[in-house]
Amino acid sequence: MRIDLHCHSTASDGTDTPAELVRNAAAAGLDVVALTDHDSTRGYAEAIAALPHGLTLVTGAELSCRIDGISMHMLAYLFDPDEPALLAERELVRDDRVPRARGMVARLNDLGVPVTWEQVARIAGDGSVGRPHVATALVELGVVPTVSDAFSQDWLSDGGRAYVAKHETDPFEAIRLVKAAGGVTVFAHPAASKRGRTVPESVIAELATAGLDGIEVDHMDHDDDTRARLRGLAADLGLLVTGSSDYHGSRKTCVLGEYTTDPEVYGEITRRATGAFPVPGTGGA
Repeated sequence: MRIDLHCHSTASDGTDTPAELVRNAAAAGLDVVALTDHDSTRGYAEAIAALPHGLTLVTGAELSCRIDGISMHMLAYLFDPDEPALLAERELVRDDRVPRARGMVARLNDLGVPVTWEQVARIAGDGSVGRPHVATALVELGVVPTVSDAFSQDWLSDGGRAYVAKHETDPFEAIRLVKAAGGVTVFAHPAASKRGRTVPESVIAELATAGLDGIEVDHMDHDDDTRARLRGLAADLGLLVTGSSDYHGSRKTCVLGEYTTDPEVYGEITRRATGAFPVPGTGGA
């Protein structure tokens, strides 16, 4: 089995619609794909309706969190999307995205970059607007060559010249909310240092004690030494180890199935979840 547990669609900051994502996942030879848009479950219905035979969909989300001033992302799998407390928290985060993006546009204007809110809104479309949309605007204007290059101290990384904070959930609270909604939590790309400051291993240990299920180890932002270190940490803490592409369509260079999750780990994730269940493909449109 080939299992990719971290993918984005146009419901947040990917460039594939949810339907295109599942079709492309099947074409890439995946058996299981997770839809984990940022703080959003809006893509579920479209993805399920288009799900091809032979492909299973794991519903999820990538939750925006912050601890001790450090931004981090929490992958949540197979939770009840209508559970009121988790839904309310996701809406708080989403509602803060537009004023935050407008603030980044204003800061870029102050830096002499002629980006406009209309440009960013066009790029975001119906998705939850975020930094990747602002970064794409910078690429369109020729300010940076790639989206990844926009995530630097010069521009949009944490603490960067055009960075603006948004509401983000305390990760301990995120674990509590996801578990109360029947879901499973995995710390996304925990050592992706090029994105900014990373959470110390001592905090990961505290999160494990609080109920964190796993850490995403095999990821494009982790080199071989980092992966080996994280595998050791996961073993010490009794955490599951996942791997995934963090696919965003054409917005990033990663491809579907670039990194995958072991089938036994996937099986354990599905065993722990009670809020929702994987959806087998029925040959959707």
